[in-house]
Amino acid sequence: MRDKNQITDMFFDLDHTLWDFEKNSALTFEKIFDELHVDLNLNDFLGAYECINHQYWKLYRENKISQEELRHMRLIKTFQAIDFAFDPTEIDSISDQYILHLSTFSNLFEGAISLLEELKGKYQLHVITNGFEVVQHHKINNSGLSSYFENIFTAEKVGYKKPNPIIFKHALDQTNAIANNSLMIGDSLEADILGALNIGMQAIHFNSHNEPLHDHCPIVQNLDEIILML
Repeated sequence: MRDKNQITDMFFDLDHTLWDFEKNSALTFEKIFDELHVDLNLNDFLGAYECINHQYWKLYRENKISQEELRHMRLIKTFQAIDFAFDPTEIDSISDQYILHLSTFSNLFEGAISLLEELKGKYQLHVITNGFEVVQHHKINNSGLSSYFENIFTAEKVGYKKPNPIIFKHALDQTNAIANNSLMIGDSLEADILGALNIGMQAIHFNSHNEPLHDHCPIVQNLDEIILML
């Protein structure tokens, strides 16, 4: 970081940064496969889904697929990857149930609440997320995060996804924050870190899914490390 003493506003990503997407997603699939009587090896499914989901979110960020294609194709490709015979007519039901139940689980990364407690009152805290508007607000409310944040900016509502500079500039404009005095904390080098740095913000990379190391900004492996930097 250039100067930690300059910072007035902090912007957090949500999924894979504060909200433990992998853990909550696993619990969601366990629930819906049980309810829908889908008899498969859950560990095999989850092992394939994690990578495929990341790939399809990248395509979605790049506007190469629609929201509907993201929701459906990640399931279809995962079933194909584990060679599981699935009924194509059930994809809609599985996708709908997944979105319905995902935000009801509330597991956060270790240290998330203690970090926010430490930062609250010292900085203005906000969220910038590529997730869907209604789902992300449910996640934030259900996991006890809502009281920490002044603003929640979703790509679906703003109309642009990270790393597009427009969503970052919109967030800065709406919060009356200055880029040089703002810090982005997120898990994605491409979407969160480079997106923020490219418009002059500072950044910390919470490398929760082991992306390649780099020297663009400080990298942390757990949220507790961030407190020591500020």
